[in-house]
Amino acid sequence: MFQWRNIIKGFMMGISDLIPGVSGGTIALVLGIYQDLIGAINGLFTKDWKRHLLFLLPLGLGIGLALLSVSRLIEWLLAEFPQPTFFFFLGLIIGIIPALLKEIDFKRTFVLRHYILLGIGAMIVASTLFIKDNEVAVIGGLSLVDYLFLFMAGWLASSAMILPGISGSFIFLLLGVYPTVINALSTLYLPVLITVGIGVAFGLVLTSKLISYLLVQFKTGTYAVMIGFIIGSIVVIFPGITGNNLLILISAFAFVAGGLSAYVLSYLEVKKTVAKLNVQ
Repeated sequence: MFQWRNIIKGFMMGISDLIPGVSGGTIALVLGIYQDLIGAINGLFTKDWKRHLLFLLPLGLGIGLALLSVSRLIEWLLAEFPQPTFFFFLGLIIGIIPALLKEIDFKRTFVLRHYILLGIGAMIVASTLFIKDNEVAVIGGLSLVDYLFLFMAGWLASSAMILPGISGSFIFLLLGVYPTVINALSTLYLPVLITVGIGVAFGLVLTSKLISYLLVQFKTGTYAVMIGFIIGSIVVIFPGITGNNLLILISAFAFVAGGLSAYVLSYLEVKKTVAKLNVQ
């Protein structure tokens, strides 16, 4: 069944994917649709493909709307109010961690190796903070090699997008194609958008299969690594505390708003799940 509310969820995922350091996979976890998303992507190649496609279509529509309509707003917020903007996402990310720990029942399921995996995941993502972003211009006069590189960039970025804590936009930055992709979005330059889009599609399919396998075979360990990724992303997106008292107050308010948003979304998803179980 086509779920209209998933357009809003996709819209929120799309907004997060525009911000280097914030992961769409993390937002999917906040919204309580992460495992359904992975299952739906894998299910596209089964006999139930229509049902999974109906789940993915509104998400894709929402993501597309965000990429096309909010990119300029996010660009403005990051330019004019970077500290409050990042603090909102910081609160959102921190707010989901207790829900994930509760979902996996970490007090009962976690043993030493899971804490080690969590620490390794956190260090992997946090270490990207020390990778310098070089200023690069929009790639002009694209050749076949450039298009192949953009395809691979889309592939790698989509693998990051679907992993909580790892930003697809940051992968574009590291590869030096972020300005090119953002420019293509703002100008609707189809050759670049189609090339990157195909790479993203391939990456999503392959990475979702791997994550689905890991969730089935090593659920607790996979959750430990993903929670570690999310904790590591806190270090990456923390903007520091600067400015006058008003800016600090606004940043604190944004942080609390982000945390409350995560709590409310998690609560609503739990309530919805309980309601489904009662109906069954």
